[in-house]
Amino acid sequence: MPIFDYHPRNQEPTDKEMEKKIFRYSLLFSVIIVGIFWLVKLIENLYNLDLTEYGILPLQIEGLRGIIFSPFIHSNYDHLLSNSIPFLILSFALFYFYRNLSYRILFLIYILSGICVWLGGRDSYHIGASGIVYGLAAFLFSSGVFRKDANLLTIGIIVVFLYGSMFWGIFPLKPGISWESHLWGSASGFLLAFYYRHQGPVRPVSSWENEPEEEDDDSEFEEFNEEITPEEDPGTQNHVDTWDTVEKGKS
Repeated sequence: MPIFDYHPRNQEPTDKEMEKKIFRYSLLFSVIIVGIFWLVKLIENLYNLDLTEYGILPLQIEGLRGIIFSPFIHSNYDHLLSNSIPFLILSFALFYFYRNLSYRILFLIYILSGICVWLGGRDSYHIGASGIVYGLAAFLFSSGVFRKDANLLTIGIIVVFLYGSMFWGIFPLKPGISWESHLWGSASGFLLAFYYRHQGPVRPVSSWENEPEEEDDDSEFEEFNEEITPEEDPGTQNHVDTWDTVEKGKS
């Protein structure tokens, strides 16, 4: 009778299985968050509510609650849809490629952008998740640049390709748009990408970087020195050669 119960369920998951699991969870988390956005809007319409007053109202005590609630409140379904699709894609990319670091990044973008809008926004209610969307886009692009990683940089380029027009959203060009949320969200994402540039995904080391350095021709010189005895070269008795190796509104 075998001592250990050997069964495929007891095997360690392969890299491929682990990647599939991470993919599923990353997508699931993103879908859940977007689902909450839609659930809030459905409840608001079903009960004929207006949740705008739970948005960020700058420099007002009651406006502080908007830091928490405003990303889940949207003025209409067009506003909601315009935030849902990019949030779904960008948050999935964050969860999948940055894994354990992703939760911290999302939370900090969420809080920092909201606080900055409360401190420096116009005197009106700021609602919507686009501040977080801008923060995620800025983080993914900037992080790829700072880390000098080809895969992450590709993600950043894709973000720019898909949402490059978002850049104009940080300027006060359209009335009724919370450009402050876009601006501070982008700034938060950029600063977090710089701050956490040494954490999270590690740039793969190229094969040529792993090659051992070629030995210098010092070995022949050392062999030559070994053949010279103090009697043959008295001047070497008090001389030692040392070689130092350095290793170096709505949003």
